[in-house]
Amino acid sequence: MAKYILSRLLEAVVAVFGLVTLIFLVSRLLGDPVSLLLPQGASAGDLQAMREQLGLQRPLPEQYLRFLGQALSGDFGQSFFYQHSAMRIVLERMPATLLLAALSALFGIIGGCLAGMIAARYRNSFWEFLVLTCAMLGQATPAFWLAIMMILLFSVDLGWLPTGGTGSPLHLVLPTAVMSIFVAANISRLFRSSLLDVMSEDYVRTAQAKGLSPRVIMTWHMARNAMLPVVTLSGLLVGEMLGGSVVVETIFSWPGVGRLIVEAVANRDFPLIQAGVMVVSCLYLLVSLAVDLLYSLLDPRVRQTR
Repeated sequence: MAKYILSRLLEAVVAVFGLVTLIFLVSRLLGDPVSLLLPQGASAGDLQAMREQLGLQRPLPEQYLRFLGQALSGDFGQSFFYQHSAMRIVLERMPATLLLAALSALFGIIGGCLAGMIAARYRNSFWEFLVLTCAMLGQATPAFWLAIMMILLFSVDLGWLPTGGTGSPLHLVLPTAVMSIFVAANISRLFRSSLLDVMSEDYVRTAQAKGLSPRVIMTWHMARNAMLPVVTLSGLLVGEMLGGSVVVETIFSWPGVGRLIVEAVANRDFPLIQAGVMVVSCLYLLVSLAVDLLYSLLDPRVRQTR
């Protein structure tokens, strides 16, 4: 087990190093931020002085080594736009993103598992057709379109919920619903398929021969063994929501890291982009590592293949 954990940690370290390099290169492709920081009509001398102040006049390899040293120490410098520590600004926005991702994952996983169980329990029936149809629609519908439609229906037409922002639990309803629908759609199809695979196992037939009710067999025998692939997919979806909630946070004006990164890209705020992407990506790697280790605990055969 210790060898398996060590190998996964080494893979995570290599992934973080490659990520740091990619963040640096991509951020430099956005253009020169000095033109956005200074007013129009600034002289060439002012532009050059600002570049020297920000360290942008140095050769690219030197900038990379400096950035690498800062990244290892967790210091990404000051935000060009906010004039505060970039890492501090990201960490201040992180609780909002974590709250939205956690609620979306919770409702999405529970709803998806229940829907998948219903589809497997009532196979070849109207309920299975309904679950699969809703799941396909949930996977195929773009998040931005669904978010706009929900705002028009529940906020503009009915006036039940706020259109965006934060301040009360009602502000969480629409963005959580949009993200949890996508999660539930993916989980329901996978859980249904996994349940159908274990239906032919010997322990299921033994439970049926003992006279156990279909509900008990489905809940305590089949569902527990069919959860392994769901655990893996759930971890990937949670990690995706941490970094992929950009569209939802932007549409609903949710003050999370995703929206912050979009604003940083528009302002060419290199330190803020680098800090935001780095934190979100490291969280994604941690979630993936935790799920991988949990999977190895649930299924020892995974450790034996290492």
